[in-house]
Amino acid sequence: MKPADKYIKLVEWSEEDQCYIGSCPGFIGPCCHGKDEASVYKKLCKIVDEWVEIHQRDGLPLPVSISEKSFSGKFVIRVGKDLHKALAIKAVRAGESLNNFCTSLLKQSLVHKN
Repeated sequence: MKPADKYIKLVEWSEEDQCYIGSCPGFIGPCCHGKDEASVYKKLCKIVDEWVEIHQRDGLPLPVSISEKSFSGKFVIRVGKDLHKALAIKAVRAGESLNNFCTSLLKQSLVHKN
């Protein structure tokens, strides 16, 4: 595995630009574009490889990749009083804690997006 393989590479369609845009979150912002998703991904991989090489050559630290980060499993989110109350009521109705209820909703949201 190459060091560049640890980094997430995203290729997304841009309605505004009417093309695919490639980026490497946490390392390189939007850096390449094109009409073909596969060719943009290929360009992006090459760019990330080059950036890693530059950092290594110049003795610069590489950013920590998402695969190397450790997560606690908790985060704080402000949702407003009305939404908090509505979620708490739905959790009670479902016979779940607010935490378990919201975790289920988030999981369902991720499943339906993919």
